[in-house]
This record gives sequence, structure tokens and C-alpha cells, in this order.
Amino acid sequence: MHQIKEQLMENPVIAAVKEEQALAAALRSDCEVVFLLSSTILNVTQQVQRVKDAGKTVLVHMDLVEGLSNREIAVDALVQLCHPHGIISTRPTQVRRARHLGLTTVQRAFILDSMSITSLHGQVSVGKPDFIEILPGIMPRVITEITRQAQIPVIAGGLIKYKEEVLDAIKAGAVAVSTTCQAVWEM
Repeated sequence: MHQIKEQLMENPVIAAVKEEQALAAALRSDCEVVFLLSSTILNVTQQVQRVKDAGKTVLVHMDLVEGLSNREIAVDALVQLCHPHGIISTRPTQVRRARHLGLTTVQRAFILDSMSITSLHGQVSVGKPDFIEILPGIMPRVITEITRQAQIPVIAGGLIKYKEEVLDAIKAGAVAVSTTCQAVWEM
């Protein structure tokens, strides 16, 4: 995890990738960390290896790997398939299992209302992630509130398209932003 924190201090923009064309662009970008947001059990190994070959850190979004279950054993399967540096999941049990296996973990949370913030505390206490990713990431006040409560580094993700939004998220306490917007990758 220390490697990722250092990478994010150097470059706080994470390339979040949903399709092949975006993966190629992410590999050419200055982003040092890549989130794979769309994979199948048939292509995840190849995707992870491409990111590693480019000298970048790769985290796989477990919930979005087609063909994997939502059980803890899916984390073990992913590790055997492709050995990512870490995982992202909305499921605290998968986060907990990945931490047990030595992976860097990101607990992803969709913040829709005050109940979402309250339930995040329970999820974090189960999974004990290395990072929390909150979506949408364009809510500086909420980012500040969560960083103060959780004492876990926060990544702001979702709907980030402009430099001002990146700067606002960082000022609010986020250690990084994840975005599919390729223009932000080149900032």
C-alpha cells in the first residue's frame, strides 16, 4: 500500500478504465495507478498484465468482473488468475478477504444521502480498507466529512471532468481522484 500512496502523492489522478481504447490511453498517460472497471474472467489476466508491463499499479473492481461471484472465494480466484496489486469493491467481505491476502483494498461507496454516510462507517469497520472511494467525487463538503470521520485515505471518483473538480477534491481532503475522463489524466 505504501507504494500506491507514494504514487498518488506524486500524481493524484487515477485512470479509471472501462473499455479497451481507454486502457491503451491509460497506459500511455502519466497516471501511475489504473482502476480496471470492466473485465471478464476471460480477459482480466491480459488486462492486468498489460498494466503491469507498462510499469503501473493496477486495481481490479471485483464487482465488475463478469463471471466472478460476489463471495469471498472470488478474491482468491482473482489472485490466482492475474495477481493484481489490489481490488476495489462495494462489498466489505471481499475487501476484508483481499486485505487478508495482502492486496491493497479500496472500499467503494455511492453517497446518495446521509444514510449512505452512516452505512459507510459499518462497511469500513468490516472490511478495514486501505482507501475509501466515494462517488460522486464532486462533493467537497462530503469528502471533508468522510475524511474526518473515517481516518482512512479517501479517493474521489465519478463525474470528475475538470481541473477545478480535481483541485476541489484534493483541497477537501481526498488523496486522489479516479476518473474515466482522459483529459484529466493528462493534467
